[in-house]
Amino acid sequence: MSVPARNGADGRRRAVIENVRPCVDAGRFAVKRCVGDMLEVEADVFIDGHEAPRAQLLHRRRGERRWSESAMQALGNDRWRAQFALGDIGVYQYTIAAWADAFASWRKDLERWTDPGDIAVALSIGAKLIAAAAARARGADARLLKAWCENLSADAAPEARRTLALDEALNALAARYPDRRFETVFEPALAVVVDPPLARFSAWYELFPRAAGPSGAHGTFKDCERRLPEIAQMGFDVLYFPPIHPIGRTRRKGRNNAPAAASGDPGSPWAIGSDEGGHKALHPDLGTPEEFRQLVKAARLHGIEIALDVALQSSPDHPYVREHPQWYRHRPDGSIQFAENPPKKYEDIYPFDFDNDDWRALWEEVRSIFLHWIGEGVRVFRVDNPHTKPFGLWEWVIGEIKAAHPDVLFLSEAFTRPKIMHRLAKLGFSQSYTYFTWRNSRSELTEYFTELAHAPSREYFRPNVWPNTPDILHEYLQRGGRPAFAVRLVLAATLAANYGIYGPAFELAENRAREPGSEEYLNSEKYELRAWERDRPDSLAPLVARVNAIRRENRALQHDWRLSFHPTDNEQLICYSKATPECDNVILVLVNLDPVNRQSGWTDLRLEELGLGGGPLGVHDLLSGERYRWHGARNYVELRPWQSPGHILRISPGGARP
Repeated sequence: MSVPARNGADGRRRAVIENVRPCVDAGRFAVKRCVGDMLEVEADVFIDGHEAPRAQLLHRRRGERRWSESAMQALGNDRWRAQFALGDIGVYQYTIAAWADAFASWRKDLERWTDPGDIAVALSIGAKLIAAAAARARGADARLLKAWCENLSADAAPEARRTLALDEALNALAARYPDRRFETVFEPALAVVVDPPLARFSAWYELFPRAAGPSGAHGTFKDCERRLPEIAQMGFDVLYFPPIHPIGRTRRKGRNNAPAAASGDPGSPWAIGSDEGGHKALHPDLGTPEEFRQLVKAARLHGIEIALDVALQSSPDHPYVREHPQWYRHRPDGSIQFAENPPKKYEDIYPFDFDNDDWRALWEEVRSIFLHWIGEGVRVFRVDNPHTKPFGLWEWVIGEIKAAHPDVLFLSEAFTRPKIMHRLAKLGFSQSYTYFTWRNSRSELTEYFTELAHAPSREYFRPNVWPNTPDILHEYLQRGGRPAFAVRLVLAATLAANYGIYGPAFELAENRAREPGSEEYLNSEKYELRAWERDRPDSLAPLVARVNAIRRENRALQHDWRLSFHPTDNEQLICYSKATPECDNVILVLVNLDPVNRQSGWTDLRLEELGLGGGPLGVHDLLSGERYRWHGARNYVELRPWQSPGHILRISPGGARP
């Protein structure tokens, strides 16, 4: 009776490869990194019996035929590790090959034999292994290995031949030509998406273009271009616009979301589409396509990328309504269903029905919207409410676009349940909105950002944190006033490598809610033209500029994964650090979470985590410019919110001036 190998596999492939990391959902989804990163890969590798395993990390750009290899190093307890550099934008593949290393096993046994007869037998076995390696080698290597084999087979004393057999240089040469006929290869090969550095480290500034003009006038792209130096001076590298398309007139909302608009009310930018066009058209009051393209180019000269909002919905006046009525859900009376989120009604917006029979054409149109704006020079998109559209749509659209334009980035604006937010990130979104807005106490912040920085989800979920948005004015900002905005700025900009603010509402500490208990702004510029006094003396713009400069000057703040929290004896004080892997840039942040009262307390720093000894520490407050010398882990802190939200400290060992 024959005994076939399980699943048709060769039963001589004895190596086992398990628990490969990083790996998302057994390889169903890619992990994420950025250009210049090293991808570190670990796995459990072992074989039956006493032979020594050997493992190689295989890696290549997707589409290449040949694999490059990196030798994996044993860490103990059958765990192995290797890494490779990610030099270009795109998708890479990686896997692991492992096999029983007969040559290494033979060498280990040869070192332990003491009886001359046993040594002689082992040398005979080794000569055959080396002869086989010589047959696999070429040129000078083959000649060296053949000569080595002949010398091991000579009539010299066994101990002398054993010394020759254990020669380190010759063993290293033989190891280059292993017998890999029965190697095991981990399947499926895993993927890593490599994005531009902007995906990992960015500062976003949200601006309504229609508010960029002179007081009372509808802003234009030229007005936005004139504001670029100011935005660049504040240190932002992404300028994000809400929808810039024509706005519908049917059921247009009035000020403060009034059901009916008054004469002159501009309507919500998210009610997309009119007789002037839809998602590929520009609001005529903003300017022409040529002026938009000029803005994109001018922004890039300032080191700024323009990000556009893509909202997959329309006004009742959108051309799609006439041309593709089948793309919408209809009521029993035949009318199109407007958007609802009970008890809220959005009569000025029609959501798409992605379950319609013409769904393929709708998907193609969605892709064409992105491709249109990519053609206009846009490389960054913020997607509105992606969790209300099919998961399959995003996997297909993002995959199609990044295959042709791998430098394009997508931000997911999904404030919803965690598993849905994470699924969207797995499907390809480069960055994701978070719950930061609703995490305000020390325990909430510590728990949440520990998860973001250290849970397995960090392999695919890149957080982008926002203290405010046009839709969200949290109670903390409403009651805390200007100091609360300063606190949330420092937290957002230092806890996360990607963050953003909605301005000028943020730097001017706009904190009036539409009504008690609401997170909606009073006189929200979603529904009206706002004239902002951007040069007010109490503007937080100088603090914003300083914080962003600190981020750019300190590599520790440009990554999320080395965040560590440190104890304090006051619940209103939060203390955390970030450091580079080499610990040559160590940043410690202390913030008073109480925007009203002075708070003080003692910190207990985990100095060894920061690569700092127990001696004196040089401390430089990057916000105030002051310098101190601390001694040991325990230090006193006192913060007055009306003076400063906290300390951003650069620390160096030995009391040196950092």
